[in-house]
This record gives sequence, C-alpha cells and structure tokens, in this order.
Amino acid sequence: MVKETIRVYARVKPVGRRQQAGIYSVDDNEKTVSSLEIIVPRDLADGFVNNKRENYKFKFQKIFDQEAKQDVIFESIAKPVAECALAGYNGTIFAYGQTGSGKTFTITGGAERYSDRGIIPRTLSYIFEQLQKDSSKVYTTHVSYLEIYNECGYDLLDPRHEASRMDDLPKVTIMEDPDQNIHLKNLSLQQAANEEEALNLLFLGDTNRMIAETPMNQASTRSHCIFTIHLSSKEPGSATIRRSKLHLVDLAGSERVTKTGVGGHLLTEAKYINLSLHYLEQVIIALAEKNRSHIPYRNSMMTSVLRDSLGGNCMTTMIATLSLDKRNIDESISTCRFAQRVALIKNEAVLNEEIDPRLMIAQLKKEIQDLKDELALVTGEQRTAELSQEELDELTERFLEDNDPESILDVGPDMRKIKYCFIHMKKLMNHSRISENQLLSQNILEEEDTSMQPRKEELKLKELLQQRDSEISILCEEKKIFRFELILMSLGCQEAFEVFKRDHADNHLKGEITQRHIQRAALGKNISDIYKMMFNHLKGLKVEIEHLQLLMEKAKVKLRKDFEVWWSEEATKLQLGSCISSPTVNKLVHFGVKNCQISGKKSRNAEVESANILACFRTLPSSSSSIPLTGDSQVDADILAFIKARENILQKKGKFPVN
Repeated sequence: MVKETIRVYARVKPVGRRQQAGIYSVDDNEKTVSSLEIIVPRDLADGFVNNKRENYKFKFQKIFDQEAKQDVIFESIAKPVAECALAGYNGTIFAYGQTGSGKTFTITGGAERYSDRGIIPRTLSYIFEQLQKDSSKVYTTHVSYLEIYNECGYDLLDPRHEASRMDDLPKVTIMEDPDQNIHLKNLSLQQAANEEEALNLLFLGDTNRMIAETPMNQASTRSHCIFTIHLSSKEPGSATIRRSKLHLVDLAGSERVTKTGVGGHLLTEAKYINLSLHYLEQVIIALAEKNRSHIPYRNSMMTSVLRDSLGGNCMTTMIATLSLDKRNIDESISTCRFAQRVALIKNEAVLNEEIDPRLMIAQLKKEIQDLKDELALVTGEQRTAELSQEELDELTERFLEDNDPESILDVGPDMRKIKYCFIHMKKLMNHSRISENQLLSQNILEEEDTSMQPRKEELKLKELLQQRDSEISILCEEKKIFRFELILMSLGCQEAFEVFKRDHADNHLKGEITQRHIQRAALGKNISDIYKMMFNHLKGLKVEIEHLQLLMEKAKVKLRKDFEVWWSEEATKLQLGSCISSPTVNKLVHFGVKNCQISGKKSRNAEVESANILACFRTLPSSSSSIPLTGDSQVDADILAFIKARENILQKKGKFPVN
C-alpha cells in the first residue's frame, strides 16, 4: 500500500506580454515545490480606500509557463503515473481550469504538429514501448472512452453504431455492487494489440466528441471525457494476475455565463458543466475535511466514475491550467484555490493482484487427482466416487440385523463409508424423532377429547334450556290470545281495542313514526329557511325594481321637459316662417305632432304647442306641387306622404278646406 497526497501541477497558458506584465510571478527557489504569486491590479473605480486583497500566493509541485513543451509536461507529470500503472497500481491524470485555458491541448494535444501531441498519445506510446521491452510477462491492453455530456454517459468507441449524432451513441449507466464498486454498463472495452490500434481508437473517440464555438474558445469541448487504459499482466506459469487502469481525464471548462454571454443550447450545456464541476468541488471539500462521514460521490456521474481516483485506491495527479490575463484573474484564483484543496487529499494505492480463476481450478483438479492416486497406493485398492451396492448392504442391513450388542462396524480409512454411515444415522434419528412427535400429538388429542367431554355435556344442557324457553314463550303467547278472546267476549268494542293496543304495542313502529316526525320537522325547518332566504332575495329584487322604476319616471319627466323646450324653440321658428318649405322641418313637425303626448296623458303645454303647430300648418301650401323636393326618391316619397296625411287630418278636423 502506498499512501500519498494528490500531486498538483500548474500550467500557464501563453498570453501576450503586455497583458501578463505585472500580473503573476513564479518562484522556483524552493527545493520541492514552486510558488505562484498572482498580483491583482488596483482598480481606480473602487476609490482610494480599497481593502481588497491585491496578491495571492499558491504552491504547486511544479509550475510550467508558456515556454514549456509537451514532452516536458509528459516527462514530469504523466510518465511517473504510467510507470505505476505498469507496476499494477491505478492511476489518474486530470486537467482542471476555465474554458480556453488549455486543458484539451494538455491532455489530448494539438493536431497541427507532431510535437504538439498531448498526454494521452504520449502515454500510449510509452506504455506499448515498455510492453515490448518486457518479455518476462504477458500483457493485455484494453481501452475505453467515456463521454459525460449533460450528465449522461456515452460510449465513444462502440463499433456497432455510426455516430452521426450524439443520440446515436449508446448510453452508459452506472451500476454499483454490494462492495460499492462502480461498474459502467454499456461501456465497451476495445482490445489494442499495439500503439497504432490504440491511437486509431483515440482518434475515433475524438471525432465523436461534442465540440462547439463559444465567445471564450473557438473549439470548446462541451463535455467531460475519460480515456481509460486497462492493463493486465501475468508471468508464465503463475496464477497471479496484476490488473490496473489509468484514467486520463479531460474536464470541460468552467465558464461564467455573464462573461461569455452564451444562450440557448450553449447556455444549457454551460449549466450542466458548471453543476458537475460544482459537485466535484463538493467532493474535494468533503475529502479535505477531517472526520467527514459522508462523501457525496453520487451527486453526479463524473464523481461516481472518479470515485477511486479521489480518496481511493489510486495514484492521482492534477494539472491546473491557468489563463493569467486581466480578464480572467478571478477564474484563475478560483482554479488555484481548488488545486490547493485537492492537494490535501490522501489516496491509498494498493497493488491490484488477483488469482487467475481458470488456472486455480486447473490446479485444484490436478491436486485432487494426485491425492486420489496417493490414497489408492496406500490402501491398495482403486476407489470410485460412489459406493457399490454390496458395500451399501454391508453397512446397513448386515450391521443392523446383527443381534450381537458388541458387534463393530469396520469402515476402515474410507471416508465414503464414514460419510454414508453418518448420513444413515441422521436419517434414523430424524425418523425416530418424527415418530415420537406423532405419538406425542396423538396423546395430546386424546387428552383434549377427555377434557372436552364436560364441555359437550354443558352445550347439550344449554340447548335443552333454550328449547324449554321457547316452549314457555309459545305457551305465554297462547295465554295472551286466550285472554284477549275472553276480554272480547266480556267487554265492549272500545274497551277491547284499548286492551289490544296495550298488549300488542309495537315499539319498532312507534320508533319509526317518531323518526318520521323528526325528519318531517327538520325538513319543514329547512323549507322554512329556504323560504325565508328566497323571500329576502325577492324582497331585495323588489326594492331594486322600485328604484329602477323611480329612475325611469325621473328620466321620462326630464325627457318630456327637454322635448317641450326644444319643441317651443322649433315652433317659434315655424311661426316666423323661416323654414316652412324645408323637408327637414316638415319631418320635425310630424314628429312633434306624433310625440307630444307622453304616457297617454296630454299636458297643457302640449296643447298650446299643438295649436301653434296647426297655425303653422295653415300657412303651409296646400298643393304638393309647391313643395321643394330633394331629388332622393325615398325622401321625396316620405315628404309627399306627410303632406297628404296632413291634409287628411285637417279635412277631418275642418280647419281649412281642401284645395
């Protein structure tokens, strides 16, 4: 068992000299660790009195600046972990940092130059190079490529699917056994016999990854990817197998939505990425605390998969990628703080050795056969797995039928006979025990029958008593009937009816009648309540109707007064003869004659106005030919009809002769 804390390294992304000047400094004077000091420039917008912290200092195993090459990164960080994996220990290397800080470039590498290869291809080259050199063991290599996108796992190396879309890839689910070991269902293990096959599988998985362009990075990986190398080694002729796995993890970058300004689908991806990284930080904080009983591994799929890598059976290394320009100082400080928490976690790496079950079965079979041969040599007889019928008869019937109490059963050093005798003796003991139980139960039943005899006599006496009570009740009824007949014979009809009521009172019918009275009273009460409620409602409606009628009367009076005033004015104009021949005035006159009576009662003012109207009518020309027409056929027809009706009225009343 190897106990050590997680090793933490830092890599600074190359930025412009003008941007990084005065922001950070690296101190490599210390022997074992390097220090990174981040200087926060003073913001004049905060005023002269500013208590904000201006410098931060963090310690790492080693800090790589923008001049560090990919081969140097591999030699310092990944090579020691790969050597441990070859020795039989589990290993994990993961990169953490904000989006665009160089995580994917560090883990996978760039595609432009061969020298830009990342940790994964260089680790594959190194492992297969070492396997070719070591001929003392037989090695088997498998690889798997898991992508965690929006908290769903996908197999990037499944050969049965053509990944034209993300949904075409098989989904991976997490299974946990009783020993709390994590198993990934539907995650395929692809065997790689050499470096070329392993690199082809890596390239296949990279083409299926979810990549999108964001304001912070033109090729931002939108998912967490875990490339795992499974190694197994065994020496020829040995039953011991060493198994190890090496996780190479490329985490998606954390990003602030307010800064990137993404929306829609990219915003949903950013939420899942930040949430899973938040759960990872919770696990790191819980592991760094002492006496913490619960570690929230199950909050996300990524922390469940990396359960062994964080505080378990693994040798883990972390790379904190930083982009130290003025815009990303806060994110860089947060990444460094996360790295300092990770550095406090202690892992216990154990050499993963197990016995080959197939080889163990073969060895056990060979050992059993050797023992059988040795036993046959000692006893001088070849024994089979089962006893013969003659041997069985000798062990059972002959020995049991022998009446000699001092007879001895000779089984010799034969375990088959000894086992058979014990089995037969067990059967006999069980049979005798069953016989004793049956005998005991039979005695108990007999005792119960004896004890139940008085109980049966008691039941018979009760039945006889009930029968006598029934006979007595019948006799009483007959006596009542006889008594009633005697009363009928001796008394009158009214007295006999009273006696009948007294003797044949039915309490049940009385109870029903009383209940009916109560129900009827309750129903009458309810009806009265409903009646009162409806009466009050109708009373309110009546008040409202009376109020509306009053308002209507007032409106009629006002309308009548307004009309009288208006009509007086119009009549005055007609008397002056200003508009006698106007069709509009003719219609108004007709309207006044028709509507001067309101509600069937003619007022005094209306009579005066009617007289004025008639006086005006006398001044109207009697011939329709002198009436000026408008040219509209409908209007002219109305005017002529009005003139004709006026002349008829005047003729009937004798006001002026017809022309």
